[in-house]
Amino acid sequence: MKNKTPDYILLLITGMIIFFGLFALASAASVRSSVFFSQQLIFGFIPGIVVAFVLFKTPLSLIQKWAPYILLLNIFFLFLVFIPFFSETVRGASRWVSLGPLSFQPTEFLKLTFIVYLSSWLTKKNQGRRKKDTPLFSDTLLPFLIVSVLIGTLLILQPDLSTLAVILFTALVIYFTAKTPFWHSIVIVASGLTALFFMIKFTPYRMSRVIGVLNPDFDPLASTYQLRQLLITVGSGGLFGIGIGMSQQKFGFVPLPATDSIFAILAEETGFVGSILLLLLFFAFFYRGFLVAKDNKNGFARLVALGICVWIFIQTSINIGVMVGVVPVTGIPLPFISYGKSHLIAELAAVGILLNASQYKR
Repeated sequence: MKNKTPDYILLLITGMIIFFGLFALASAASVRSSVFFSQQLIFGFIPGIVVAFVLFKTPLSLIQKWAPYILLLNIFFLFLVFIPFFSETVRGASRWVSLGPLSFQPTEFLKLTFIVYLSSWLTKKNQGRRKKDTPLFSDTLLPFLIVSVLIGTLLILQPDLSTLAVILFTALVIYFTAKTPFWHSIVIVASGLTALFFMIKFTPYRMSRVIGVLNPDFDPLASTYQLRQLLITVGSGGLFGIGIGMSQQKFGFVPLPATDSIFAILAEETGFVGSILLLLLFFAFFYRGFLVAKDNKNGFARLVALGICVWIFIQTSINIGVMVGVVPVTGIPLPFISYGKSHLIAELAAVGILLNASQYKR
């Protein structure tokens, strides 16, 4: 049975973050602000609200039932990025699918569809198992590893290691929470860290980014140029910032000021106070999402709520970590804030499911 009301505080927090983001985008997009702002609003925000409302009204049991088919469709689109007729390459990466006038990034939707699928699958496994039974290797861990390797291979080939890290970290939290043996999680962590080590060790540009975090002066005109500009941008904001719309770094100094680097521009214009306010909103989002999971009586709702709030939290942490120089430079959007229609629609859809799950709280 579900309650009659969703978590309106969570809805308010989400609205405040999006409102914050629209102002930040209008400023950070510089001379193309009107184009970016209108596209984000018309092709990102409005469709995202519609999808979120539909998922909020859809019974969770139906979402759980259709989860495997939605994931398969998403994986199908992941394969399309490697087919020239459908693929759209941007900055050397094949991450976009182009279907006539429609262009989108399947990996952004994969973050949500994999969370929903994994939550559905593990809930079904738990329901079909007696309390005293121990999950077998071939019954849970092996299928999880097979699906993870398939998805990981597709993302590495694009390449999109940062998105893979977000997806696998979130999946690990869901898997660990779903009453699986602890040694399963140890195997997953060991496998993931080993693969990450080799992918960094034998890929020069990834290794240079790691070195750049340890020494920003390593290669100031090439590999660490972006990092140094980000640190300058964030630091120049001071306590209260230099004023909304007054950023100087967005004019050709900071790469991608409206997308990956939007937090740096926001920090420059609103300073430490504005940055902390945004961080507090994200922490509040995570806290309310965690409460939805913690106090939930529906097994599927509990896992999917936890997965969504962990996904938003870890992606936010990586993006802001890059801006302040504690995480190697990587291209990943700031949730609800960065320019990008695909990720905004996926995140709003996740909020719709999260609000739906909140109706099952005790």
